[in-house]
Amino acid sequence: MSLFEVDEKKCKRDGACVAECPLGIIEFKDENSVPTPAPGANELCVNCGHCVAVCPHGALSHRSMTPEQCPPVKEEWLLNPEQVEHFLRARRSIRTYKDKAVERDVLAKLIDIARFAPSGHNAQSTNWLVIYDSAKIKTLAGLVVDWMRCMMKQEPEIARTLHMDLIVGYWDAGIDAVCRSAPHLIIAHAPEDERTAPMACAIALTYLELAVPSFGLGACWAGFFNTAVAAWMPLRQSLGLPEGHISLGTMMIGYPKYRYHRLPLRNEPRIMWR
Repeated sequence: MSLFEVDEKKCKRDGACVAECPLGIIEFKDENSVPTPAPGANELCVNCGHCVAVCPHGALSHRSMTPEQCPPVKEEWLLNPEQVEHFLRARRSIRTYKDKAVERDVLAKLIDIARFAPSGHNAQSTNWLVIYDSAKIKTLAGLVVDWMRCMMKQEPEIARTLHMDLIVGYWDAGIDAVCRSAPHLIIAHAPEDERTAPMACAIALTYLELAVPSFGLGACWAGFFNTAVAAWMPLRQSLGLPEGHISLGTMMIGYPKYRYHRLPLRNEPRIMWR
């Protein structure tokens, strides 16, 4: 098929697909015609599916997806403002986990949800690495500690600012304050030369983190791990990412050992109006 086809019987010519196309590559040739691809549309289209999703009549079929392939929005499932606020405020960074593995299909489902996160130009550049073996995670955490020991010698001011001496001290005492003894790590990675990738990976991991509680799980961004990956070659090599790929975010994940019962306070927002 061409870039898209429009069912003339279903199309009401309301212009929604024309208005919502991010690249502006859908047009009406005249007031009696159905929408058609604009010049250059085949090359410019990013396959975002907005044109299919926005049509209330199911009249437009894109070459990459049809209305029948796209599940309908369930209005009764949409959250109201109070529910959204509670949902987001109830999110907690979980740093204490049960000694229990998460089923692989559950982790796969979380990643499947996260793939619907927005990305620049719909590049969908996020790739995923799951470190499932807890013994492997302990080895990786040890490499982060090695990096910290090096930083304490070579960059003592930075090391003090980040309290690396405390993390190393905990490690020497048998406590993992790097990966928090999480049973699994989920790493988002992408080609190093993909400009949209850093933000895309961050948003995808955020989607994943927000989906985690609905599965009875907890998660936390692995900040020390993320920083060390960028600076410590032994750690990067241990990840075994594809050639030319870099790690752009890591999430610890597992079953929470404790439940939270209240919504803690935060600073008032600092807003500038123009």
